[in-house]
Amino acid sequence: MKLEESCKSQMEKSKYRCNKCRDMTFIIDGNEAIECECRQVRIAEDILRKSGISEEFRNKRFNNFMYSIDSQITNAYKEGYLYARNFKEIERDRCNSIMFMGQVGSGKTHLSLAIANELMDQAVGVIYMSYREVITALKQNIMDEVYYHRVMGRYKESRVLLIDDLFKGRVTESDLNIMFELLNFRYFNRLPVIVSCEMDVEGLLRIDEGIGSRLVEMCRCVEIRGKRLNYRINSFIDY
Repeated sequence: MKLEESCKSQMEKSKYRCNKCRDMTFIIDGNEAIECECRQVRIAEDILRKSGISEEFRNKRFNNFMYSIDSQITNAYKEGYLYARNFKEIERDRCNSIMFMGQVGSGKTHLSLAIANELMDQAVGVIYMSYREVITALKQNIMDEVYYHRVMGRYKESRVLLIDDLFKGRVTESDLNIMFELLNFRYFNRLPVIVSCEMDVEGLLRIDEGIGSRLVEMCRCVEIRGKRLNYRINSFIDY
C-alpha cells in the first residue's frame, strides 16, 4: 500500500514543472497570493514564444557584436546599449524609441535584435516584424478583415515593436497606408519601436512626411554610413 501511494505521489509531482505552485505561478498563503520564484521565468518564456524571433536571432547579442570595426559602428553600439539599459526609465517618454539607419550590412539588424533580446531577458515583451514579409501578407489578405485586424492588432499593441528593414524594396501607396496606420497608433499611445532602415532621415521624410516625422520625434536616430562600414563582411576579418 505504501509503495502504491509513493508511486501515485511521484506521478502527481511529474505533472507540474514547478511543484511549489503547481504551475499557477502564485502560491496561496491564507488570503494572500504570493508570486512564485518561477513566475518571471514563465513570463520570459512566454514573451520569447510570442516574439517571432528565431533561435538564430536570439544569438544576436551586445557581447558578440564587433563594435571596434569603425568609430560609427562603435557609436551605434553605445547608443543601442544605453537604450536597452535605460529602457524602463524612458518607456513612457515621447522619445522612447530608437532607429538604426544606414547601408546594407552595417550591423543595424544585429543591434536591433541585441536590444530586443536584452529587453526580453528583463521580461519586456518584444514583437519582431520583418517589414517586407508582413506588408506582403497584409496586402494579400487586406479583404479578409478578421485576418487583417488580428495581425495589425498584434503589431499595434505589442509593448515593444521591432521593425526590421523598414521600406526595403519598392514602396507603394498601400505600403504607406498600412505603415501609417500602424505607426500612428503607436505614436499616439507612446508605444516604443526599434527600427532598422537603409534610408537616412531625409530619405524617410521624402518617402512619407507623416510617417517620417513621427519616427523622428519618437526615435533616437542613429546613422551608420561610410565605405568601410560593411559590418557583415568586416566582422569576419581579423584586423
